Amino acid sequence: MKIENKNNKTNNPSPFRAGANKLSTHHLLGIKDLTVSDIELIFKTADNFKDIINRPIKKVPSLRDITIANLFFESSTRTRVSFELAEKRLSADVINFSSSGSSVKKGETLIDTVNNILAMKVDMVVMRHPAPGAAHFLSKNVNAKIVNAGDGTHEHPTQALLDAYSIRQKFGKVKGKKVVIVGDILHSRVALSNIYCLKKLGAEVMVCGPTTLIPKYIDSLGVKVENNLRKALEWCDVANMLRIQLERQDIKYFPSLREYSMQFGLNRALLDSLKKEIIIMHPGPINRGVEITSDVADSKQSIILEQVENGVAIRMAVLYLLAGRQEEN
Repeated sequence: MKIENKNNKTNNPSPFRAGANKLSTHHLLGIKDLTVSDIELIFKTADNFKDIINRPIKKVPSLRDITIANLFFESSTRTRVSFELAEKRLSADVINFSSSGSSVKKGETLIDTVNNILAMKVDMVVMRHPAPGAAHFLSKNVNAKIVNAGDGTHEHPTQALLDAYSIRQKFGKVKGKKVVIVGDILHSRVALSNIYCLKKLGAEVMVCGPTTLIPKYIDSLGVKVENNLRKALEWCDVANMLRIQLERQDIKYFPSLREYSMQFGLNRALLDSLKKEIIIMHPGPINRGVEITSDVADSKQSIILEQVENGVAIRMAVLYLLAGRQEEN
């Protein structure tokens, strides 16, 4: 697939106007809504964008006629910056909205807030919201393309896509790889989206953490469960370490962070004691010294910074492909 260079003057910068490959969905609300073909198309498109963002001229005019609003009702650094950079690399017009200091504080509803923004002729909305299902609700009530940037403890689809893409980049494929997700599975939208994505792509998935932080429904997702970190690490090819989401916990799920770190924290000594070399991932933000120590996070086995770079390419691909669907309507 050809992606136009910035210096290529054309009135037709997007191949989707000519009926090129497209996603099966009009929104990105969750991994459950994507087919394997959708995921492979996103990866293929991200490959092209990775080449572009590593060139001296990093911008393409693909979305220069598109206005995108970033609506973040929860605090975010990586995801918000990554989306904004992806949008600007695609030459989109960008509006950033934060609930703090907005009319939301005065009692305005989600739909009224979004419709007021859409009245300014916004084409796409990237939204993070603390309520599970908020993105689905919005997609049924407003006339715009919706990208879910995380909805409560439900899903975080672009994080799962960039994680799987990073595994593919490292190993050449995802199918057949053994991936363990360690930590606060109960409150993690990253864990759920990763499980859906990795399973669709043929990986074996295990979750590991305290019993109190493993959801009761986990068996229905077709994943293995392990409460011993060493055994989980000996089994896996990739370990994705999640932070403890204390802000979502209304009760104590373990005695203390120190005890959690002793049982489920990954340190250099444990990593070196394994009989094989595994890849270490983390969606961020990292709580160094809790779920992972600095000498592991910064080691050659860690691909955490590669995940960040890949996140921009994946989000460029998602926005680009959804804009292609928009042009058909």
